[in-house]
Amino acid sequence: MSKLNVDQRTIFDLFSDRKSDFLIPDYQRPYAWRSDKECQTLWDDVFSFAFPENDYTKFDSDNDEYYLGPIVTFKNEDGKMEIIDGQQRLTTLMLLLRAFYERFGKMKDENSINTRDNLALCIWKTNEFRKPVMDKLKIDSEVATDNDKDEFLKILRTGIATEEMRSKYAQNYRFFQSKINDFLIEYPTYFAYFPNRLLNNCILLPIEADNQNTALRIFSTLNDRGMPLSDADIFKAQFYKYYKSKGQKDEFITRWRALEDICGKYFRPIYGTPTDELFSRYMYYLRAKQGIKSSTTEALRKFYERDKYVLLNNDYALYELESLAEFWKSVLDQNTDVFSDRVLRRLYVLNYAPNGMWAYFVSVYFMTNKNNDGLLDDESFYVFLNKITAFIWAYAVSNPGVNALRTPIYAEMVNVVEHRDVTFSEWLFDPITLRSQLDNYSFGNNRAITKSMLTWWAFNNEEQPWIDYEVNFEIEHILAKKRIGELNNAKNLELLGNKSLLEKKINIRASDYRFSDKLKYYRGEMFDRRQNKKEPTKIVELIELANSHSDFVESDIINRNDTILASFIDYLRKNGLVVE
Repeated sequence: MSKLNVDQRTIFDLFSDRKSDFLIPDYQRPYAWRSDKECQTLWDDVFSFAFPENDYTKFDSDNDEYYLGPIVTFKNEDGKMEIIDGQQRLTTLMLLLRAFYERFGKMKDENSINTRDNLALCIWKTNEFRKPVMDKLKIDSEVATDNDKDEFLKILRTGIATEEMRSKYAQNYRFFQSKINDFLIEYPTYFAYFPNRLLNNCILLPIEADNQNTALRIFSTLNDRGMPLSDADIFKAQFYKYYKSKGQKDEFITRWRALEDICGKYFRPIYGTPTDELFSRYMYYLRAKQGIKSSTTEALRKFYERDKYVLLNNDYALYELESLAEFWKSVLDQNTDVFSDRVLRRLYVLNYAPNGMWAYFVSVYFMTNKNNDGLLDDESFYVFLNKITAFIWAYAVSNPGVNALRTPIYAEMVNVVEHRDVTFSEWLFDPITLRSQLDNYSFGNNRAITKSMLTWWAFNNEEQPWIDYEVNFEIEHILAKKRIGELNNAKNLELLGNKSLLEKKINIRASDYRFSDKLKYYRGEMFDRRQNKKEPTKIVELIELANSHSDFVESDIINRNDTILASFIDYLRKNGLVVE
């Protein structure tokens, strides 16, 4: 069991401890507190605490305490207290203490000298006689993507932040200097009390773990103020150390920021950060290369940390991650310079898959088959996309649940990296059994496979162009729900034959109308208040229905439903996925 040291301490007790040697590690995010928000709040809160009702006499120095939050650390191999949680707060407190020290350095009375000496014990390391060693700070920063960290350390050493310094460190330090100057003018007789009460009555809760993983776990449990450190932050540190050792630190920082920008714009994962999602997609490629077919997937960090991050500490991992990110950027930009129209149509359909496994499978395919320009053979890719679409859709009906899909997909991922054809030969479908399952399946609007099937069907129409991913589609009942009384069998209302994709803005307007009214919305024959013609639907089949039908009745639902399901079985057959 992991051990923890937890001990409520004042700022002075914690910072002045000779064993306190703080390190903001390379995987932390850059300093982000702002003078007009977080720093202002900190100043106001501590001031109100130290001077209740603006009266220094109403403070009880023996009993009053103000809690500033936890500091989560672990002692690393160099004996430094590596900060996992509390980086922003600790950094800001150091700037505030340094600003107070700078002001008290010019005062000569006994109380001021004592306060200055106590501040010095918190900012600098001391020798065996408890005298500050002015070139050894109590805190250091190695944040990989923070170009201003040297400015932070310079401010702590010199007490000077010139106007030419534009970092948040400099801005916040000047903010505290200004606040201290204003305070000294407005409350000159209170001045000595403020830093004293800050040091001796403001409380931190240092939590020292015995290793990094325990500290990160505690942080994730405690943190409700912002995003905890991600797996990608830890991986960034490994890359940083590797490229720093090669003399390529600055180049790496530039590349990493560009990678994060792409991930942030194009990935929307349910769990973790956008950059975590990229590492997940890359992980499946690496798993497949290792021949791993097990349906049990390791946690992301556990997978990469094996053998001291050997999968990342090399010359090609970052290039491969960049290539994979650019591929997905091209997919989601629907880049016609990279993909043919028919491939973009297949990718659009897969975007509505009943689960996210397809993206990992496509990532494995891309990493294995890309050429030197990062491009794929169009014909082979088109065949692959059709086959996995057919399989994933059918498997979602016959074997519901993403976990069930892992077994066949993981096995085929290994086939891909070993340059064997994807056949799903062990999981072929009996067409009669599957048709029965489809006939008896309840395609409710809340089931992901329902929209998946409707998207596949819409693009089964060869006239259907691909659509921008930003268009928001809902499920349309062609025969409106309010007309259920016209049906002999009420269950037919929810058949796929009565459903279609329809843009949300059109669906809201047309949802309860009779078909004779709906078709005007489908075709774009309605006008807004300014008499501008409203846009028609982009779903070609609905336009065709509107042009060929004056009404849509129960027999139309049944016939269309049979056509959709029969076409899907035929799609499976064309992709070699049925037992003949």
